[in-house]
Amino acid sequence: MSGRIASRDRSRPLTQIARAIGLITLATGALQVVAPAFVLRRIGGEERAVSTHLFATIGFFMTVVGGLLAETAGRERPDAAVVAASIVQKAGATTAMTVGYLRGIFSPFALLVAAFDGVSAVLLMLLRGSMRAGGSR
Repeated sequence: MSGRIASRDRSRPLTQIARAIGLITLATGALQVVAPAFVLRRIGGEERAVSTHLFATIGFFMTVVGGLLAETAGRERPDAAVVAASIVQKAGATTAMTVGYLRGIFSPFALLVAAFDGVSAVLLMLLRGSMRAGGSR
């Protein structure tokens, strides 16, 4: 078996996981767009007009990144740039939610969101590494 085919076989479960991460990100982002106050209540944030507006804006970008990740993970050769951008989004979300908790803005539930995003970032890094090993750029 050639190195490229062996690498693709190893990365297949990771692409399926990446697709699930993308779909979850798309769905939760869409929920933030249409019901930002509902989501803010779940993580313990304030429901001021500025907070809900900014949270809905963040949700829009989550929807875009999640949709792109889900779409590219469904391809035979996922786009490495989309995977890389998704890693940055997940790492940034992990940091933002953790800092929000540490500053007393969010409840401990926000740490579950941060943990999901952090684990997602690591899994996407593994996918990106397997793509490099297989010759994708």
